[in-house]
Amino acid sequence: MDIVISDLSKSYGEKIVLEGFSAIIPEKKMTFIMGPSGCGKTTLINILMGLVDKDNGTITGVPARKSAVFQEDRLCESFNAVSNVRLVCDNKVKNQEIILNLEKIGLNDHMLKPVIELSGGMRRRVALVRAIMAGSDIIFMDEPFKGLDEKTKEKTMQYVADNIGNKTVLIVTHDIDEANFLGGKIIEMEHSGSVTYYNYNSSID
Repeated sequence: MDIVISDLSKSYGEKIVLEGFSAIIPEKKMTFIMGPSGCGKTTLINILMGLVDKDNGTITGVPARKSAVFQEDRLCESFNAVSNVRLVCDNKVKNQEIILNLEKIGLNDHMLKPVIELSGGMRRRVALVRAIMAGSDIIFMDEPFKGLDEKTKEKTMQYVADNIGNKTVLIVTHDIDEANFLGGKIIEMEHSGSVTYYNYNSSID
């Protein structure tokens, strides 16, 4: 089922963040939310995740099983990378599968260290693996590749492309190159709450 957003509005005091926002997010596909700072991108996904209450409007079709990569990594800092991912996995998922995923994203020599000792880019990648392995039907990602160098970023984006399966994925980004690399629909938000749709074909076979 597609996610259908109709006439969504949200204000914080006198500040109007979203007003009359409507969009359709296709099921089992990747969608990018783009737009200038302050146009309500993060507020929108927080509402869709159920973390923030909307003021008005309707939303249908959001799956119950959700996972997310937030702007902050939100890891358990005294746990290592494997344990952080283990927390969200089904009991049927073996530790070796978690280790394999962390290796794919370039954390071979660091996955057993407490994540507080890892660099910001490494922590970001742990958060990505955690969201992907959480067994959710939809993944929300807020600036998931921010702070990664170009080589690491490309490897990480390839990991995402290879491992999202048939999940619905919603990514907030300022970088059009990420949309070009991964493919999918772009929802371009404006300060007025209006929306423009773009479509990109994935460069990944």
